[in-house]
Amino acid sequence: MSAPVPPSWKDLGKASNDLLTKDFPTTSQSLEIKTRAPNNVLFKVAGARDNKSQVIAGDIEGKWADPKNGINFTQTWTTKNQLKSLLELENQIAKGLKFDLNTVLEPDTAAKNALIGAHFKQPGFHLRGICNVFKGPAFTADAVVGRDGFLVGGETTYDVRDGQIKGYNAAVGYSTPDYAVTVHGLQKLTTFSASYYHKVNADVEAGAKAIYNSKAPTSNVGIEVGVKSYLDQAAFVKAKINNAGILLLGYTQLLRPGVKGSFGVALDTQKLSSGGLDEKATGPAHNIGFSLTFDA
Repeated sequence: MSAPVPPSWKDLGKASNDLLTKDFPTTSQSLEIKTRAPNNVLFKVAGARDNKSQVIAGDIEGKWADPKNGINFTQTWTTKNQLKSLLELENQIAKGLKFDLNTVLEPDTAAKNALIGAHFKQPGFHLRGICNVFKGPAFTADAVVGRDGFLVGGETTYDVRDGQIKGYNAAVGYSTPDYAVTVHGLQKLTTFSASYYHKVNADVEAGAKAIYNSKAPTSNVGIEVGVKSYLDQAAFVKAKINNAGILLLGYTQLLRPGVKGSFGVALDTQKLSSGGLDEKATGPAHNIGFSLTFDA
């Protein structure tokens, strides 16, 4: 039996990151609507109101796919007047090979950016190369190799104009369907993170992450721990707390097929006695948010 395809560099430690970051809508109120046209063009409209700034940001997106020829084209227009385009070509030249072109244009300022990427994955390894056309240009390459659950990966960025390596990162890990451990060395190996994910049983998942920054001026260690529990097939709750005393709680419910609602609250456990106000009385230390998703 051949070895499985390992995750890409950006997905190393994904199970733990998803557990600790997703489904906690504590900083905004958001709405997302997805529909599909008769010709299989996908449309998505999304908007969110930030609790702190009160700014409403949104975007409208259309995606056209031709699975037979491995082509995907996505066009997005944001409330910041950004036009984003993504063109993908997959499994045409060779199996496991994918090319993409990701562009951003701001008509008001004429600012632009373009990323050209190539991805190649086979049993046992996953390679990526990305060229930032207008910045540098800079070339970023990463690779992950895996065998028997063990994973080793690395990433580096090279600035063509300066002729210098701008950054490099490394990671090692071990992954199974029920648990995974990943250690990252980031920012030229000055910051280290260790993450852990465990699927305890069919209803309970747990995870943790620790970050050590050798250049931090004060406290250079951060720790967060989270858990997810399914109440039934249509609902689950999540909880996370970090070493700063910030407690996040989330509840997600499938209201009906295609309609999902999430509610989240963030509590500063060190300021519970102050009635939710920060020390300078500039605003609430606690946050409440929610999100609604309609998928037709």
